[in-house]
Amino acid sequence: MKTAMPRSLFLLVAACLLAVLTGCDKPAATAAHQRLVIFSQCNNAEPYRAAQNQRFGELFGRHPELKFVIYDGQADAAKQISQIENAILQKPDLLIVAPFERNALSDVMGRAMAAGIPTICLERDIVQPNFTTFISSDNVAIGRLAGQFMVDLLTKKNGEARGNLVEITGMSGVQGAADRHRGAFEVLAKYPGIKVVHQATANWMQAEAMPRMEEALAANPRIDVVYAHNDPMAYGAYLVAKEKGRAKDIAFIGVDGLANEGAKYVAEGILAATFEYPLCVDKAVEIGIKLLEDKTFKPQPQYLLESRAITHP
Repeated sequence: MKTAMPRSLFLLVAACLLAVLTGCDKPAATAAHQRLVIFSQCNNAEPYRAAQNQRFGELFGRHPELKFVIYDGQADAAKQISQIENAILQKPDLLIVAPFERNALSDVMGRAMAAGIPTICLERDIVQPNFTTFISSDNVAIGRLAGQFMVDLLTKKNGEARGNLVEITGMSGVQGAADRHRGAFEVLAKYPGIKVVHQATANWMQAEAMPRMEEALAANPRIDVVYAHNDPMAYGAYLVAKEKGRAKDIAFIGVDGLANEGAKYVAEGILAATFEYPLCVDKAVEIGIKLLEDKTFKPQPQYLLESRAITHP
């Protein structure tokens, strides 16, 4: 004798069956079906780079259909080249590269392009245009903004554009450092009363800027302004000057303008100004998603993002 299935049990079984069938129409992304995006970062140790990594993780994290991987070049061009070679073997659907050195990375990025991998060059250029698109800001323009700020600051302080300047530069051979110097000195060269009394390279690192600032202070009884090519170096210079009891007489200027770093230091009165260098991440993700979703999409050769000055109100 057949026993009828209770109506409540029948409805439960039907609902489960419907869920299974619906799930088959739109399967959740699995590791086997995810598309691969690899980001070759030049040096995770820099705060600006860490902020880039975090933002990439946030934005790509909204796309479960993508697997996002970061390689850390650890400020070593040979290591970054090796990592990109490994990335090419994995045939990623998208490669993003923040180059450590513009000369060294050109060839391997060309090999990625030859392998048919869409490649985004992020905020540091390379010698040859071996990329699908280049996303950056204008470091020369940022330098000019900083140069004019120093002219105005010294004019206000001394009654005319004169004073003693210390410049703490980024890594030698990196175009961003050269451009931030060039832009600033295009402006400063017009004012012979502004004297450069000390120049030193600190490779973008706060810890390296500190002994360079100690040397500058020891050699110069008067320093009016310190122009550092990024905020960590500016902050390192400030810490040393503060320890020596001289920080109140010196204006410190940086570049990058991260909310939890340079912009914060300005708000706290530690830096006189910082000049934003956008992370470029949002634009990279926007263009990257378009490249992944539309094979006919042709990005511009370059996207140039604007900077802004962050100063006291």
